[in-house]
This record gives sequence, structure tokens and C-alpha cells, in this order.
Amino acid sequence: MAWAAIAVTSLGVLSACGGTANPAAGQVAAPPTAAGANAAGPNATPDGAPADKSRTEKVKSLKGKVIVLDPGHNGGNAAHPSVINTKVNIITGYKECDTTGTQTDAGYSEHAYNWDVANRLKKILEGRGAKVVLTRTSDTGVGPCINQRAAIGNRAKADAALSVHADGAPASGHGFHIIEPASIKGHTDKIVKNSDRLALALRAAYLKGTGIPYSSYIGKDALDRRNDLGGLNLSTVPKVFIETGNMQNPGDAAKLSDANFRQRIAQSLAEGFAAYFA
Repeated sequence: MAWAAIAVTSLGVLSACGGTANPAAGQVAAPPTAAGANAAGPNATPDGAPADKSRTEKVKSLKGKVIVLDPGHNGGNAAHPSVINTKVNIITGYKECDTTGTQTDAGYSEHAYNWDVANRLKKILEGRGAKVVLTRTSDTGVGPCINQRAAIGNRAKADAALSVHADGAPASGHGFHIIEPASIKGHTDKIVKNSDRLALALRAAYLKGTGIPYSSYIGKDALDRRNDLGGLNLSTVPKVFIETGNMQNPGDAAKLSDANFRQRIAQSLAEGFAAYFA
């Protein structure tokens, strides 16, 4: 996940999906994939059913909770640079409407990964009684812009919101990290405390459930606070981003590309939400 500017070249639209301000450059966006929770994912399963029922039963009831899931990027972004390059106001400056995201060396695109994980997580959360809203309805569209993604959570009056991503950092880096909103007076200062609680709950559950370690290249103990992400700056509800691993790292990429492991990721995040609301 990176909100770096998109460069249009003869090779197409270039972008990286890095949680840092200086992401790895030169990643060619993967072509749009077919819609669906398991689109373009290696070893994809048709129903996304939890592989381990006992793990599902550990998740406490989320009845009455409204959760917004924001699968980063979109499959049609690469083909519409003029749209996603449009600048939007994010309070601390202006950023591109959206970006294309990154991909593994084998060509598994981040937008498809984010879509798959978000839909797996949605199914689990709904099974526990939560109302779940996705910020996009397919993996073949364009955007929505980062300000619109935040607005969807705000309109839903979400009890919590999570933006799902995978990073595009240098291959030597590995692990996951969570991005929290920095305090902006009159804006995010109202959600910082609960966003931090959400980050801590998701961090603990993700580490325990997946075994993916804290990021080796950014943040402190897998936490990073930023004021340059529109999805956080414009949110009026508790919200964080998770970079679930580094797609440029061979070890992380192998895990993120595996459908069974993606189910494990979704289950771990569901347990994080349960801990947050507990």
C-alpha cells in the first residue's frame, strides 16, 4: 500500500504498495482480475469457509457492531491513470485519488489479495453477528478515491474500520505492521485513542494467529503513526490500516499467495475485532 504518485510510461502504470513514504519503485501493476473473493489468487478455494471450526468458535459475538472493511486499490485502477491520479484534499495536503498497489514477483496482485482477504473476513464477521460494509463491490472497478473510502465508513457510523493491504517494500524487509492515525486537532484527535486500541487488538491477534512477525523495516513493534493517509485523516470513526506482509519478500509472498493462509489471516483479524469490542 503506497500513496505514491503514479507514473505513466510505455510499460504501463507503475506503482508500489509500500507503507513507507519511499516505497520500492518500478513494480508493474498486474492486469485487472475477475471479480470475486478468490479472484486471481493461487490455490483459491470456492467458498472461503474457515478451515478450522474451533478457531471460528473462539470469536465472540459481534452482534450489533458495524464494521467497515476497506480492501485497498482496485483491479481497474491501472487502466485509468487519469482518474486515480486526480488529487484530493486529505487535510494535511493533497494526494492521488488512489493507486494501483503492488504484486508478488509471481504476479499475484495486491488488489486481488486485498479483495480476497476482505471478503473472507466479511464472511467470518457476519457469521458472528456483525454488520459489515465493504468500500468497494468488486475487484474490476476503479477506486473509490481515498476520501470516498473514508466517507463510506463515516456514513455507516462504523464502530471500527480496517483498511486491508500488503506492502511493496524492498525484498529484504519482512513482517507486518499497522498504521494508526496521527493526531490532527479538530479531525483525527477524536479517534486516535480508540484507533490505538483497535491497532493493539489486531496486532496481538494477527501475530498469534498467523505467526508473521513484526515488520523488520518500519514502525516500532509493528505500529506506525501517519498523518499523510486520506483514509485515516478523513475518518470520523476508529480506523487503522494493516500491511499484512511484504509482497516483495519471498517468504511473506509465499504465505500471502496461499488461499489457506489467507483464511488464517482473515480468522486472525476477526479475533482481533472480537478482542477490541470485548
